[in-house]
Amino acid sequence: MPSYNEITAQQLFRLIGTPDAPVIIDVRDDEDFANDPRMIPTAKRYDYRTARDWVGGFAGQRVVATCQKGLKLSHGVAAMLRALGVSAENLEGGHLGWIAAGLPLVPVGVVPRSDGGSVWVTRHRPKIDRIACPWLVLRFVDPAARFLFVAPSEVMAVAEKFGAIPFDVEGVRFSHVGDQCSFDTMLEAFGLETEALQRLATVVRGADTNRADLAPQAAGLLAVSVGLSRMYRDDTAQLAAGLPLYDALYRWARDGYDESHDWPSAGTRGGQ
Repeated sequence: MPSYNEITAQQLFRLIGTPDAPVIIDVRDDEDFANDPRMIPTAKRYDYRTARDWVGGFAGQRVVATCQKGLKLSHGVAAMLRALGVSAENLEGGHLGWIAAGLPLVPVGVVPRSDGGSVWVTRHRPKIDRIACPWLVLRFVDPAARFLFVAPSEVMAVAEKFGAIPFDVEGVRFSHVGDQCSFDTMLEAFGLETEALQRLATVVRGADTNRADLAPQAAGLLAVSVGLSRMYRDDTAQLAAGLPLYDALYRWARDGYDESHDWPSAGTRGGQ
């Protein structure tokens, strides 16, 4: 059992990927970080030595602090945050406890980040992959990421001029590979091949590559995605509307995939 003001690795992992996920700050020292430059999904690294300078920026947020073993560094930072009125918890067992629980870690450097978040660019008028991929980045990699939708002919030029990461276009790292779609490619690159996300990936792949035979849900995702694209002229507004769709699909893939639904039987209908 976690102690007072602590959260377990499994409890935290169930929050990651949902709209209510806490902010995760990694305060491992330089040596520990250099020995394993991977991060808990969505975590951002901060220097515990300058904590007095940055803890005030978390007002009004829920925060989980983690260090190598979940001891003095993260306990101290979490306590400093609570002293300012921030809802802050320490990750029980820290980074090593997360590894022991067999939970995924995102390699640092896969997604270049700045203080304002990573910037991505792709073709305009998104349907499936170009909504699913931003959802994955926002929920599991970089919550501060921004997404640009431009004419197909301008994607690479915009990427170069604005330091953006191109995706779901030919000839770039985050794109289709064989019969896999860009969402599959990102899962592998980010080290996020969990059972739930792979289940979701099958649905995305089936819808995005016109292979509804891969999953019964693929045809429905295609239909809803086409409908959303017809409802919104602004691609950014469409992305905002599509995020809850993938939030719901992720919860289905994680803990609702074996549930079915049917009309009440004749014997129970009368009392309803």
